[in-house]
Amino acid sequence: MFQSFRQKYLVHFWDTGKGMIALGIISAAYFGLFGGVWAVTGEMTRWGGEFLELFGMDLSSYSYYKKQNLNGTPLTRTDGLMLIGMFIGALVAALWANKVKFRLPASNVRIFQAIVGGILSGFGARLAFGCNLANFFTGLPYFSLHTWVFTIFMILGIYIGVKVCNMPFFKPRATLQKSNGTSAHIAPSPARAKRHFVYGCIVFALFIVWFIYLVTHNPALDVKVKQSLLALALLFGFVFGFIISRAQVCFTSCFRDLFLFGRSIATQGAIVGMIAASLLAFCFMLLGHQAKVVDISLGVVIGAFLFGFGIVFAGGCECGWAYRACEGQTHFMIVGIANVLGTMILALSYDYFPQSIKEGAKINLLQTFGALNGFGISLLLFVITLILVSVYKYKFFKAKV
Repeated sequence: MFQSFRQKYLVHFWDTGKGMIALGIISAAYFGLFGGVWAVTGEMTRWGGEFLELFGMDLSSYSYYKKQNLNGTPLTRTDGLMLIGMFIGALVAALWANKVKFRLPASNVRIFQAIVGGILSGFGARLAFGCNLANFFTGLPYFSLHTWVFTIFMILGIYIGVKVCNMPFFKPRATLQKSNGTSAHIAPSPARAKRHFVYGCIVFALFIVWFIYLVTHNPALDVKVKQSLLALALLFGFVFGFIISRAQVCFTSCFRDLFLFGRSIATQGAIVGMIAASLLAFCFMLLGHQAKVVDISLGVVIGAFLFGFGIVFAGGCECGWAYRACEGQTHFMIVGIANVLGTMILALSYDYFPQSIKEGAKINLLQTFGALNGFGISLLLFVITLILVSVYKYKFFKAKV
């Protein structure tokens, strides 16, 4: 019985669409508990700033790092523990599935794409004050109009990125080899799978010990006291990381695969997940929760485009590179480092940008149009997006006939 459970839930990949829906619901629960959305690049920006401080750099005069608040450490911030938990969850999932294998980038061109794409996506995400989590998947359900502007220009960036990556120079080069008639497939080693499963169990056990330590060494649970939520932040991060690994969730694929192959499983799953999240978020907001509202500025437009182009050029978004790096793919380790570097470049140069790029109108749909009307407008926009995806898919395959 255990072997059947292991194969079905720990080895075989989960349905991506269902994974997206689950993430939407869990992220709404996260919002209800923590009062903030599931996001990663903000904390990555702090990590970049703390790296600079480690080498003696004084960041007190940089306004962007002031906005990001470098107080505490990744081990004392809920966002920090959530992000660490994501990496642990993705690693455990990869080990249990026997997917961990050290792999070098396929070519120098791919390394170039990893560096440039990673920097552009990190830079763009922070210019727009959010990536495809805070400004898309965990952004659209929370009624700030800037997230719809971000999504439109992110999709445009993804579309251009797909066109550029389809150029012959960037396409992978395959070499044909003469076959001797025998299959080149090598069956996975049962001993290796067993060994990796044990490693995964050890990491999971250490995670449980850490979780229990945080539960017993922090104040009694109180949603108004952030310090009391550290254990929950670690747990939520683990769940997020485990799901994105098992369901192979990379938000880049939502529109990239739609444009390339007419594949809409991830896109439709993400939209249904966001609709579910918006229903829950609306209830939380009626109870007094407030979501972040960002200026609809030129910075959001430019940042969204650079981010969309960057994630396609690099081959993965923050979620995508995180779980693939945990699988041992060095290409995505490079993407991750370049991503953090991109946030550092943005933060250090932000004060030199003109105010016309940074400023704009803040529009919360619930406050501007009234609670029920704003909620209805948000649902209508989701339905229109779902229809547009279906129409694009229909026309894509009709053109292939």
